[in-house]
Amino acid sequence: MTLKDLHIDNTWTLFLDRDGVINKKLENDYVKHTTDFEFIDGVLNALRILNTQFGKIVIVTNQQCIGKRIILPEDLDLIHQNMLYEISYLEGRIDKIYYAPHLASDNHPDRKPGIGMALKAQKDFPEIDFNKSIIVGDSLSDMEFGRNASMKTVYISNEPKDDERIDFNFKGLIYFAHTLSTNLNN
Repeated sequence: MTLKDLHIDNTWTLFLDRDGVINKKLENDYVKHTTDFEFIDGVLNALRILNTQFGKIVIVTNQQCIGKRIILPEDLDLIHQNMLYEISYLEGRIDKIYYAPHLASDNHPDRKPGIGMALKAQKDFPEIDFNKSIIVGDSLSDMEFGRNASMKTVYISNEPKDDERIDFNFKGLIYFAHTLSTNLNN
């Protein structure tokens, strides 16, 4: 299967993980302030390209730093407001952000690999069809989330991984966006 085989158009939805896909992941730490948030190279350009390819683009992110009381929900909202401003300023688009503040030990259905955030997105945007959705993430938990919701999966890593939960491997969101754009325009 190739991206071209999917026949992606504006009836498709793109689900994006945040840390490690949109912004640089902090090892053994959390993005706690706007000054900690740094876009991965090429992401803003990727989001500009993807804006024209997908009908809906949403972020689904586990943020147990709230459950651990490291940051407040208001802090996360400010980080996300700044992120959204930069994305929209450069002609990208995120339709909505969903986050799970729960601890991993809570096994809450909103926390990936549970599909609670996907179901909330579908409730907010009834046109979302999980069979016409892609999750882009940098963890196997993201891939499992996609599989649990019947989505196609794109794994972001410098090292491609061979795993039954992964449909496509890319080094970064910009490589996915360029490949998709090239396939759709040919």
